[in-house]
Amino acid sequence: MACTEEAKLEHFLQWLQVNGAQFRGCKIKYCDSTKGFGIYSTNGSPEDGVLLVVPLDLAITPMRVLQDPLIGAECRAMFEEGEVDDRFLMILFLIVERLRKNSSWKPYLDMLPTTFGNPVWFTDDELLELRGTTLYRATELRKKDLMSVYEDKVKELVKKLLVLDGDSESEVWFEDFLWANSIFWSRALNLPLPHSYVFPQIQEDVGTTCPVDKISEGSTSHSCSEEPINEINGKRFEAHGNDSKVNGVTSTSKQEETVWVEGLLPGIDFCNHDLKAVATWEVDGTGSITQIPLSMFLISALQSPLPVDKEVSISYGNKGNEELLYLYGFVVDNNPDDYLMIHYPGEAIQNISFSDFKGQLLVAQKAAMRCLLPKNLLDHGFFATGSSNCKANNTSEANDRICNFSWSGHRKTPSYLSKLVFPEDFMTALRTIAMKVEEVSKVSAMLEELVGTEGERQPSETEIRTAVWEACGDSGALQLLVDLLQKKMMDLEESSGTEDSDSELLENACVIGNAEQQTSKEANNLVQQKLMSRNRWCSIVYRRGQKGLTRLFLKEAEHALQLSLSEGN
Repeated sequence: MACTEEAKLEHFLQWLQVNGAQFRGCKIKYCDSTKGFGIYSTNGSPEDGVLLVVPLDLAITPMRVLQDPLIGAECRAMFEEGEVDDRFLMILFLIVERLRKNSSWKPYLDMLPTTFGNPVWFTDDELLELRGTTLYRATELRKKDLMSVYEDKVKELVKKLLVLDGDSESEVWFEDFLWANSIFWSRALNLPLPHSYVFPQIQEDVGTTCPVDKISEGSTSHSCSEEPINEINGKRFEAHGNDSKVNGVTSTSKQEETVWVEGLLPGIDFCNHDLKAVATWEVDGTGSITQIPLSMFLISALQSPLPVDKEVSISYGNKGNEELLYLYGFVVDNNPDDYLMIHYPGEAIQNISFSDFKGQLLVAQKAAMRCLLPKNLLDHGFFATGSSNCKANNTSEANDRICNFSWSGHRKTPSYLSKLVFPEDFMTALRTIAMKVEEVSKVSAMLEELVGTEGERQPSETEIRTAVWEACGDSGALQLLVDLLQKKMMDLEESSGTEDSDSELLENACVIGNAEQQTSKEANNLVQQKLMSRNRWCSIVYRRGQKGLTRLFLKEAEHALQLSLSEGN
């Protein structure tokens, strides 16, 4: 690590300690060029397992921004007018503090990364590696949205806030906004805070109003800003958290309730992700655990003391590579939490027969036009290799679907129902979309029978689903599902070749940017290897996983289709 990096780290550690943070069994140090800085265990791990304690007053939250002595009043006015939301407030704060010459947050901001591995930072060539994947289109849209928000909003607002600090000359560049946006999405935590901390009681005789009384409890509403929501095909992302707890806080009164607020907490946010996390973080509302009231602490999750100099990792949650790459800029090879996203394009509904009638049925049934297919669903399908723990759940869902019919008794329970891995809400949509002319007539007749000649009542969601199921069975839906999966595989392979070709690329890759220097023997092997950027490597790992999941779920769908046809469903 260069001397300048060591100086930044030393300055940051001093800043943390001056502001009340306590290192009780860990230290922050440089990991490598991929991870940057991380937290590592030290000698003499404490018996209570508490490794690091940071006061909540160091957190960058919407409340912190609204209470800031320099820009708080202006931000509060924008917030009350609906011009910005809680997330956008924190992103603006990061930009302003980074550009201010004498920011009190400088020791922390200097420690934060300046470039990222998520796709909005990719070069044009690196982005091409994602062609055919869901991420490719999502990244294009995201970059366009971010640029629009920067031009229409960010430049003017940041300049207005900088003027409050006497700075009318600093330029605000798109890269400043992109940096702050990436810092928020890659480092923000979903913090469970005591209600009394988020909404402090203000004495009436002070003559001031609480600046945070309009922040939604839990920070679940973000619709008032033009800042684009982070999502891919309708899957919305939130700041990461873990199985955190608020110690010393109960729910016996309003003042003691927990309020979930997104924010950044310097120090603890240097924990990196691992599937086998060795630590978790919790909030200590009363100081009963850490002796520091209103603090957050990092605590070992292991039964035995941590080995010296072991990286203290936390889990960002059960996230697939699509989400990890999009938000954090890394992937996990052979990720057990990987998933495949399948959707039927909404615009295509207008081009199918009886589109108006089918559209009404889709709404009435609350059918899903897209679905996430987690990898672990395959453990319970037709070609499962492991033990099945959710067979009962699959069967229960299946029974819920069929228990309320039948008008005619024609449609029998399929033998494959407990092995069908595809969500019923999505299958409902596909059945409806795939209905043929005679099936539309049957559904219409059955529903008319329920409604009656005078239209005495409206059929329920369950009754409509049952009518569609009896009229159509599964074969039409499964054929449409096979078509969607085949199209997805064609898009993936057309852009980047087969799953095997990706595996070959990864086997022969020498990833640029690893901290560990190659030995002379390894250097000699570089002739046979292909130099590859970390971003390109992550893209190939991600897309290979997508091809593998598409292949496996296509196999499930094709087998289910064969069975449904053989059973007359």
